[in-house]
Amino acid sequence: MNRKFKIFLAVFIFIVVLDLLTKEIAVRFLSQVEKVSVIPGLFDLTLVWNRGAAFGILSEAPEIIRKLVLIGASSVAAVITVIYSYIKRFSLSYWEMVFLALIAGGAVGNLYDRIFIGAVRDFFDFYIKNYHWPAFNIADTSISIGIAGFIIYELFFKKKS
Repeated sequence: MNRKFKIFLAVFIFIVVLDLLTKEIAVRFLSQVEKVSVIPGLFDLTLVWNRGAAFGILSEAPEIIRKLVLIGASSVAAVITVIYSYIKRFSLSYWEMVFLALIAGGAVGNLYDRIFIGAVRDFFDFYIKNYHWPAFNIADTSISIGIAGFIIYELFFKKKS
């Protein structure tokens, strides 16, 4: 197996395990309290059950539509990312493989929640006064970093032929 694809798999598995582990810890500890203030006035740990997509999109849609769209989109994103990474394993850089693994790992972490729990477990809550950024988790962070990193790499660091 190609070394770059091994790195992809290692990062992918690490993100899935880290995401599911932190979600389980969050549920166990935050189910008992309203919130845990980590940095007062800026950052709390608060358990939120997100039935929709990013920022709660589709959370009010009929359940069957919501499940079909969210499970379908997450599955397609994860499968396409893994297949693309495998096919391009010889031509992509190590950084591209890591960024794609972050995206795929995050997609699978949230997909697990959608399939087996029916809602994504979010718990990071950043805010300033009454303005709250929507709660998120490790999977969301991983996907965001993966997408941003991949785009930045492609625009500014990839060697043009």
